[in-house]
Amino acid sequence: MVDFLDKLAQNAKETIKEGYYEVPKTAKPAGAPRISLKEAILKCEHAPVIAEIKLASPSLGNIKKNVDVGNLAKAIETGGAVGISVLTEPKFFKGSLDFLAEARKQTKLPILMKDIVLSPLQLDAANRIGANAVLLIEALFERGYCERDVHEMIAYAHSKGLEVLLEAHTEDEFLSALKTDADLIGINNRNLKTLKVDLGVTKKILQTIYPQGRTVVSESGIKKPDDISLLRKCGAHAFLIGSAVMKADDVAKKVEEFVAAL
Repeated sequence: MVDFLDKLAQNAKETIKEGYYEVPKTAKPAGAPRISLKEAILKCEHAPVIAEIKLASPSLGNIKKNVDVGNLAKAIETGGAVGISVLTEPKFFKGSLDFLAEARKQTKLPILMKDIVLSPLQLDAANRIGANAVLLIEALFERGYCERDVHEMIAYAHSKGLEVLLEAHTEDEFLSALKTDADLIGINNRNLKTLKVDLGVTKKILQTIYPQGRTVVSESGIKKPDDISLLRKCGAHAFLIGSAVMKADDVAKKVEEFVAAL
C-alpha cells in the first residue's frame, strides 16, 4: 500500500520547485493587524470551531465546485466560527493561495493556512497573503522532509508573526509536539498514511497524555454536533471541521449548528 503522506510530501517538494509559493511582497494587505487564532479559541464562549474552505480532498474527491471564496468566508464568520482554515495545496486539495488572500479581504477572523509545509518559503508566502497561522505536521519533520527542524520552523513562523498549529496523529508525535513552542497542538483523527478516520484517536491520546497548559485542536472526521460534545469530553479545546461544512447547502447554518454543540 502506498503511504499517502509520503506522496503528499513528494508532491509538495515539486510544487515548491515550480515556484508556486513565490508570492510578491505586495500581496499582504497594508497595515493588516495581528489576529490571534489561539486567543480567539481561549476567549470563545461557545464551541470553538475552525471551519475549513476546501474544494476537494484525496478521500472524497471534489466536494464543491464554482466556489465564491469571499462569500464562503463571510458565511463562516456569520455562523460564529472562531477561525477559518484555507487549503492552499493545489494538487490534491485544489486549493489556492489566492483563496486565502480573498478570504482575508472578506473576514476579520484569524485565518489558518493549511498546506504541506516543508520550507520557510511557504511561511513567507503565508505571511504575505495575510494568514495568521500555519499548519505544520510533526510526521513530516520526523521523516526528514522539511528543510529545517521543527523548532527552527516554529521560530521562523513566529518571526513572521504567524502562530503555529503543530499536528500529531500518534502518542509519540503528540509528546514530541508538546516539547515545542507551537501555539496550538493538533490531533488529526485522520491517518495520513492510509486516509482512514477515527475520532477515537483524540480520545486515546488525551486519555494517555495530559497536555497541561496547551491548547489542543481536534481535526478531521467531525460530522455532527454530537462529535464535538464527545471530543470536548475527551479534553479537546477546539475543533477543525472541513468536509461537513463544505458539503452543506447553507454554510452559515451548518457552522452555527456546530458552534452551538456545547
